Amino acid sequence: MIFIIFTIVLVALAIPMGSYIAHVLEADGTILHMNWLSKIEDRFFALIGIDAKQDMDWRQYCMSMLVFSFIGLAFVYLIQRLQGLTLMPANPQHFVSVTPALATNTAVSFVTNTNWQAYGGETTMSYLTQMLALASQNFLSAATGIAILAALTRAFKKQPSGLGNFWRDLCRSTLLILMPLSIAFALLLVSQGCPQTLSPSQAYTPYLSTRQADASGVQTQQIAMGPIASQIAIKQLGTNGGGYFNTNSAHPYENPTPLSNFLETLAILLIPAALCQTFGVMTGAKKQGWALLAVMLILFGAALCAAIYGENALPLAGSNMVNMEGKEVRIGEDASILWAVATTAASNGSVNAMHDSLSPLGGLVPMFLMQLGEVVFGGVGSGLYGLIVFALITVFISGLMVGRTPEFLSKKIEAFEIKMCSLVILVPPIAVLIGTAIAVSCEAGRSAVLNTGPHAFSEILYAFSSAGNNNGSAFAGLSANSVFYNVLLAIAMWISRFWLAVPVLALAGSISRKRSVPVGAGTMPTDNALFVMLLIGVVIVFGGLTFVPALALGPIVEHLMEIKP
Repeated sequence: MIFIIFTIVLVALAIPMGSYIAHVLEADGTILHMNWLSKIEDRFFALIGIDAKQDMDWRQYCMSMLVFSFIGLAFVYLIQRLQGLTLMPANPQHFVSVTPALATNTAVSFVTNTNWQAYGGETTMSYLTQMLALASQNFLSAATGIAILAALTRAFKKQPSGLGNFWRDLCRSTLLILMPLSIAFALLLVSQGCPQTLSPSQAYTPYLSTRQADASGVQTQQIAMGPIASQIAIKQLGTNGGGYFNTNSAHPYENPTPLSNFLETLAILLIPAALCQTFGVMTGAKKQGWALLAVMLILFGAALCAAIYGENALPLAGSNMVNMEGKEVRIGEDASILWAVATTAASNGSVNAMHDSLSPLGGLVPMFLMQLGEVVFGGVGSGLYGLIVFALITVFISGLMVGRTPEFLSKKIEAFEIKMCSLVILVPPIAVLIGTAIAVSCEAGRSAVLNTGPHAFSEILYAFSSAGNNNGSAFAGLSANSVFYNVLLAIAMWISRFWLAVPVLALAGSISRKRSVPVGAGTMPTDNALFVMLLIGVVIVFGGLTFVPALALGPIVEHLMEIKP
C-alpha cells in the first residue's frame, strides 16, 4: 500500500511543480513579471558584468557551465584545506584540515552532483565547510543540471531559437526553484525533530548501572549537532545525497520519524518527475512529457517489484521473517526497499539502510538502476536529458526498421545527433568498467574490501557504478578513503558529469539550428504507448545489458551460491 500511495502523491505533486518550473525558466506568467524582482535580477547581473538577456549558442553556454564548475571545484577544495586554521569560523569541534586526496575527491563529488563521501561528516567537516562549501554546491550543481536540461528543451521548440542564457537559468533555478522548496522542506524536518543549530556537540551521560559503568569506564558520550535540517532538505530535493552524518539518512537526526522518511523519499524524486511536465510545457508537447514520465514510472515500478522479491527470496525462504539486517527497525523493510530503489533510480545516493546488507538480488537492483545511466528519474536535470538521449536513439532505430524519417518533436535526427547520443550512453559504462577492472587488478583496490569472493567484487563494482553515474550511494563494505580510491573515483565522477554534459549541449546546438518539419504520414508518433514500450526496451538493452557480464561475477553468482541444493 505504501508504494501505491507514494506513486499517487508523487505524480499529483509533480504536475503543478513541473508547470511552475517551466514558467520560471521562461519567465512566463510568474512572479518574475513583477517589476521589482526583474530589476533586482538585472542589477545583480550588471554588478557581475553579465548580460543575462543575451541568448547563448551551445559553445558559449557550455563554456560558461565549465568555467563555473571549475571555480566551484577550486572553492570547495580550498575551504576544506583551510578548515583547520584558527582564523576559520564555525568549527567548534576544532576539526583539522582535510587531506589533499580526500579534499579533491569531495570537491569533485559535490560539484558533479554525485556527493560520494569517503568520510564521516560529523567527524571530518566543520559547520563552515558543511554550509559554505558543500551545501552551496548542493544548490549550484543541481541548478546546473536544470540549466543544461533547459537548454536542450529549448532546442526542440517549433521554431529555431537560442538555447537561453546559462547565468539566467542558473540564477532562477537556484533562487526561485531550489531555495524556496528547501526552506519549506527544512522547516518540515525541524518540526519532525531534525536539529538546526550552530551549537557544538552535546555531552550526554546515559543511565548506567554501577557494573556497566565500571566495565565501560566511560559515562559521557558526545552527540554531534549542527545545521542539519537545512543540509538534508537540499540534499534530497537536489538529488545530491551527501549525508551530514556518516550513516546518512539512517541516522535519527537526519531522518527522525516515519513521516520524515516518507517526505524525504518523496523529495528525492519530486523535481526529476516534475521536469517531465516542464519539458512538455516548454516544448508545447505535454503528451511527450507524460510519455517520458510513463517510461520512468514503469521502470521504477518494475525495479521496485524486483527489489521486493529479491529481499524476500533468500535466505529467509519458508519463514515468516523478513531480512532486517542493516535496516532501521523504526523504518522497516518496505520503506527501506522503497528508499533504496528511489535513491538509485534518481541520482541521489542517500540511504536509510545499508545496501551492503541487502540480499544478493536485492543489492543487484540498486546497482542495475545506476548502470542504466540513471535515467529512471535520474538526477535533477541530468536524468531527463539522459532519457531524451535514449529517446533520440529509439527514434533513429525505429526509423531504420520501418523506413521512416527519424524525427523527434518535428526535428530531424541525423548523423551528428546520433554521434553525440552515442557518446552520452558509452562514456559512463567505460568509466565504470575500466575503473572496476583497475581496482580488482591492484592490491590497493582489493585491500579495501571487507569481504571476499563475489560480494567483494560487488562492493567494488557498486562503488564505480555509483561514481560513474553520479549517484553517490555506497555498499558500505568498501574502505574508500585512500589515495587510490579518492583519485580513481574522482576521475570517474568528473568524466561522467562533464563528458556527458558537453555532448548534450552540442546536441542541443545542432537541433536548435534545424527547421521544424511538418508532421506527415512518414512521421512516427513519439507520445503513444508503442513508443513508450520501445523506449523502455532501448534503455534496458543499451543501458543495462552492457553490465550483465559484470553482474554475473558479483550479485548473480552470489545469489546462486546461496541456493541450497
